[in-house]
Amino acid sequence: MATPNYTKAQKLFAEWLGSLLLAGVVVGSGILGVAVSGSNDGIALIGNTAATGAILWVLVATLAPISGAHFNPAVTLAFWLRKEITPGLAGLYVLVQVFGCVLGAWLAHLMFELPVIQIAQTDRSGLAKILAEGVATFALVFAIFGAIRHAPRAVPAAVALTIVAGYWWTASTSFANPAISIARSLSDTFAGVQPADLPGFVIGQCLGAALATGAGVILFKSDPQS
Repeated sequence: MATPNYTKAQKLFAEWLGSLLLAGVVVGSGILGVAVSGSNDGIALIGNTAATGAILWVLVATLAPISGAHFNPAVTLAFWLRKEITPGLAGLYVLVQVFGCVLGAWLAHLMFELPVIQIAQTDRSGLAKILAEGVATFALVFAIFGAIRHAPRAVPAAVALTIVAGYWWTASTSFANPAISIARSLSDTFAGVQPADLPGFVIGQCLGAALATGAGVILFKSDPQS
């Protein structure tokens, strides 16, 4: 998705800024959703879903031409497996994605006058949640590669809509992103996940991304044979 005309610094800045804004919206909309809904989790999740989908569309539409708009180590892993990003740049992407997401969560805490440093207490344990993260990430990466191949202009919508759907059809509410997962483990809010559950989430996400990459090789060849 990225063009070669941008410098490495511009690409890294785009990944950092996009990750920061994404995490800020995910955590911040969860905090506000709980506050305005009177702690009704269903209503809070509706607000959280809408805000996340909206910012994803905006961020992918505006930053994809610069960095590819990964904002997600699992997506970067998938592009590395396709040999569309070098190992060195992929490693830097992951670093700035995690850093940006953590800063985004802290920014949300500051905006809502909460303690900046927190540890999440929300229990999201169990194999079902790990499976859900694998499935959610598979769906996200699969949608990205499918849209790039068949409907490039629809990539922002494909990303946003896949996550919106994932919030409601997966048992984990579709984190689908190791960097976001790390940031959410540092936020004891509606969007949080306790650190003990983090390794399983990340493993599920990476496996889902790898499987989706393999499926994309089969289905989205650049020169399909009849």
